[in-house]
Amino acid sequence: MSGHQHDEGHTLAGWAGTATAVVGASVAGAGMCLGSVAGIGLGLGVVGLSVLVTWGLHLAGWGKPSGIRPVAEWGLRVRDRAARAGHPGCVGCRLAGRRASVAEAAKRGANGARPPEPSIGVDVSASLYARE
Repeated sequence: MSGHQHDEGHTLAGWAGTATAVVGASVAGAGMCLGSVAGIGLGLGVVGLSVLVTWGLHLAGWGKPSGIRPVAEWGLRVRDRAARAGHPGCVGCRLAGRRASVAEAAKRGANGARPPEPSIGVDVSASLYARE
């Protein structure tokens, strides 16, 4: 499946936030089924906490900037070294007081420039030379 490589944006911040939100929604749903206002409130509180968990992990470098990352940074356990300076156009970074311009991101290199797309498919030139 090496021909099907895509940067799907899976990050530690995204998965932790999603898991926390699912737990919160489940608690709120159970509270609703049981008729417990406290259970609903607790579940909604956990859902709110999931936003803070995701945001905190993003700011700590476990998220990703907008756009496609270089192939070497597609792994789930790869930290974003440019997060400390902020991502260009990132609302979460702006809310935290981190502002990065596009020029700064391009100068840093990592996560700033669009990486080349990985080649997929069959190498046609190799099959043409084999016939000679």
